Amino acid sequence: MRGKKMWGRKRHALVDSQGHLMSVKVTGADCSDQQGGQLLLQPLKDRFPRMQLVWGDSHYGGHFITWLKVHLGWIMQTVKALRVPKRGLLVIEGEDVDWDQRFPTGFRPLPRRWVIERSFAWITRWCRLCRDHEGLPASSEAFITLSASIGMLTRLAPPFPV
Repeated sequence: MRGKKMWGRKRHALVDSQGHLMSVKVTGADCSDQQGGQLLLQPLKDRFPRMQLVWGDSHYGGHFITWLKVHLGWIMQTVKALRVPKRGLLVIEGEDVDWDQRFPTGFRPLPRRWVIERSFAWITRWCRLCRDHEGLPASSEAFITLSASIGMLTRLAPPFPV
């Protein structure tokens, strides 16, 4: 048996371009990302009729892109890592190149990937969701939805100072 060999959960989420939760699906760790993506998006076909483009991680590539186009009519673009060339591969031998100037090191967020990562960070700020305490995936989905709802309400109407 291939795949993840430990107990746990995978969280599949659909967020808008601002990072607000639209739908969530929690599956077991043995479920592949493509299967989880299908479980997440299949019920949403009629819920979002104007949806045309979905960004996704490279784990959702391959057959999932074809499935998404055939079953839902949506186009998916995978977010690819920014590649930094290795030293000496793109430069003629002997040529002096300032590598720090040309290719700065450090943290570089992937395009569009930061949106979902920020959403997961907002969700896990809730103490109950920072670990996997729930027994059923449905209860985990409910608490994730509750956490996202409270976050959106707080942004819409901040609490009054006391």
